[in-house]
Amino acid sequence: MTESRHIEFIDSLRGLPTETEWFEFKGSYYEPRLLGEYLSALANSACLASQHRGYLVFGIDDVTHEVVGTRFDPYSVKAKGNQGLLPWLAAGLRPNTGFETHIVDHPDGRIVLFEVGPAREQPVSFYGTEFIRVGSSKTELRKHPEKARALWTRGHDWSGEVCEGATLIDLDPGAVAKARELFLVKHPSQAAEVAGWDDLTFLNKAKVLKQGAVTNSALILLGRSESATLLSPALVKLSWILKDDKNKELDYEHFGPPFLLAGDRLQNRIRNLIVRVLPSGTLFPHEITQYDPWVIREALYNCIAHQDYGLHGRIVVVEFPDRVLLANVGNFLPGDIETVIQQDAPQVIYRNPFLVDAMVELNMIDTQGGGIKRMFEMQWQRSFPLPDYDLTELQRVKVNISGQILDERYTRLLMERADLDLGQVILLDRVQKRQHISRGDHRLLKAAGLVEGRYPNLMVAGVVARATGDTGRHIRDRGFDKQYYLDLILALVREHGPVIRREVDEVLVPKLPDRLTEKQKRRKVHNLLQELRRSGKIMNHGTRSHPRWILLEPPIT
Repeated sequence: MTESRHIEFIDSLRGLPTETEWFEFKGSYYEPRLLGEYLSALANSACLASQHRGYLVFGIDDVTHEVVGTRFDPYSVKAKGNQGLLPWLAAGLRPNTGFETHIVDHPDGRIVLFEVGPAREQPVSFYGTEFIRVGSSKTELRKHPEKARALWTRGHDWSGEVCEGATLIDLDPGAVAKARELFLVKHPSQAAEVAGWDDLTFLNKAKVLKQGAVTNSALILLGRSESATLLSPALVKLSWILKDDKNKELDYEHFGPPFLLAGDRLQNRIRNLIVRVLPSGTLFPHEITQYDPWVIREALYNCIAHQDYGLHGRIVVVEFPDRVLLANVGNFLPGDIETVIQQDAPQVIYRNPFLVDAMVELNMIDTQGGGIKRMFEMQWQRSFPLPDYDLTELQRVKVNISGQILDERYTRLLMERADLDLGQVILLDRVQKRQHISRGDHRLLKAAGLVEGRYPNLMVAGVVARATGDTGRHIRDRGFDKQYYLDLILALVREHGPVIRREVDEVLVPKLPDRLTEKQKRRKVHNLLQELRRSGKIMNHGTRSHPRWILLEPPIT
């Protein structure tokens, strides 16, 4: 726009009776972080309002809409770490839909105009937090899930776009043949019809093509390896990496399309050893593989379906001796795992709707069955630790599938108790992994007699330990009564005093509960010594930094 057009446009905004959700007036400059939050909110609101831009205007009173002018200079103001304001704002907006800054010499005063592009396909965040305008107020998007869902469903679906220049020749014949097999598993009643379909008809029916044209999804699932270049700048890569217990890389392989065959190729790579579990009351071990093939395959297909291919990241599968880590780029749309498991319903929003539909038709995933919930149930049925989802990293979803038994009591419990529900198993799984659970969850487990101990240092309860035949481990976890430890110290000091702290630790630390850390155990010993000192039973005959404990004889009466 020219200067005059900017003035004309600003006056048109001033002429509106109130601010809308896609533009905001400010009389004076706000600090950098608030400015960035407004850009995020305006970008997201402009998308929902079907506007080409969102606008933040400085130098106008937000009540009267009068021009009051501003001395704010966006080109000289510094942001965090003495960075320039504009590059700092640009670095914080993810994805950056583009914003421009204009200084407008309005006849009534100096105005600074920010215009930001609308969100496309996903919400715009500012340094990890997404914002939205509700009426004339800025707030976090997470408080308005209906608006978040709408943002994810706006715009085009890249996975359903036709790939210019691609033809059926770019599809892998082996992958197409495998697709026919999987389609028949999903639709067995159509076997006779499918036999008479040529590839074009079949792929249209399977929702892989779009009216005969090759889509991005078709190349992802069925494309020849060299067809990945047709999808550029999107990256369609899968990397398998083998590491030892010291995180040293031992081997690797990179896969391109066709991703329909990636599951089989990955299964051939992952070592799946036999684990032996000895249930209580039997001399015969229960043998089971480290990983259930269905669980690994489901986790991989989730990565393929929900990958944000526009972020130019690859799907990564890292195999460690005791676990397999699978990761894809893109935020986890449902927000948290608990919601997915509890709602037990098809997911409302998908990042790649066309790709997901094609994978459903080819029996790769099932949007109706709740794949993530079934993964948890499969691990439960195998008496293995449950999947661990890590959603802490921005634009990345990671899941660890454990290939070893972490706590024999937990494993035997799942093998022998059929009365637990999935919610209880998930909480017990966190207890065995020493992960935090809320006080409310603690009360639920305690009421069911499944845990004991002082919150938050919990352990499997004695009744469960007896049911699983692991009472010895339970005693080690629980420890003994406090008086037992006090008597030990008194006996040590009486027979060998004066004693130094190291000698006290050597006697007590091995007898303290296994659930305590080394630091917690040494703090416990310190507290016991101080209790005996305060009660007048022992005395420090050394210094504070180098104590030497002696017994105080009771006074003669």
